[in-house]
Amino acid sequence: MSQPQTSTTPETSQIRTLLDELETLLLGKRRKLEYAVTCLLAEGHLLIEDVPGVGKTTLAKSLAGGVKASFKRVQFTSDLLPSDLIGVTVFHQARSEFEFKKGPIFTNVLLADEINRANPKTQSALLEAMHDAQISHDGETHQLPQPFFVVATQNSKDNHGTFSLPESQLDRFLMKIHLGYPAPAYEKRVLKGDYRVTMGARARLSLADLQSLQAMSREVHVSDEVLDFIYRVVKASREHAGVLVGVSPRGGMALYRACQALALVRGRDFVIPDDVRELTPFVCAHRVLLNHSQIMTTVNPDESALQIFREIIMNLNAPS
Repeated sequence: MSQPQTSTTPETSQIRTLLDELETLLLGKRRKLEYAVTCLLAEGHLLIEDVPGVGKTTLAKSLAGGVKASFKRVQFTSDLLPSDLIGVTVFHQARSEFEFKKGPIFTNVLLADEINRANPKTQSALLEAMHDAQISHDGETHQLPQPFFVVATQNSKDNHGTFSLPESQLDRFLMKIHLGYPAPAYEKRVLKGDYRVTMGARARLSLADLQSLQAMSREVHVSDEVLDFIYRVVKASREHAGVLVGVSPRGGMALYRACQALALVRGRDFVIPDDVRELTPFVCAHRVLLNHSQIMTTVNPDESALQIFREIIMNLNAPS
């Protein structure tokens, strides 16, 4: 079966320019920046987990700054209330009427910084917004600006003062990535301050550009053979001995959309099996529940879930 050919277009040039700009702010993390942009183009939401101080917030702020879109940052704390996020209804005595005062969630790009420091009730205030791009308050539904993109950062679960995100919340994130420490050469530049961290990203995409690229990503070709490969990955997760609950159909849809967007980021109008191999751990690992025996025999459940999907990919025959 012949594949469409790779081509350079003004749109893919825009993506490369954005990535080049972001890389001036987060040194040596090109692959992770590609994943972040992939998540944005796939109209998903991004969860970044790592130890403090490795650039989670810098990535989120830089990504928002690279697009001419409204941006709000909310620092999640243990005393943050749902109303601090979605807004409150106030009574105007002079007009004798109630008015809804919108919270910071009414934005194009929301940085939920250290999301797992908030209590579960506040975390859950994001569920409807992330799934339906709307919030419900006092019996009324309020639409959020479009596009709506959540970048959430969280510290490792063993960090003091954190709450684990519920499974329903995790499932709303298209991808979960870890940044890790910089390579030695890049970290030395960071230590010297030899990079443009204080200036922020220059906007490279307008809101219309972003929406056009999102629409283009939905049109990226996925062959029947690659679709079958995605399905077999999802099915294998449900049958794995170490997994109690495997990837849901929503998770399979997320993998499909992420592969389309990554292909566009890489300058292709078609998905290849390597896209599926590459993205599966980042799209699927946070969506499964490990069984009790698997949890008891591992020090790090997150790493164990990642390893399970690496094994699944290795054991499945992909289309050529």
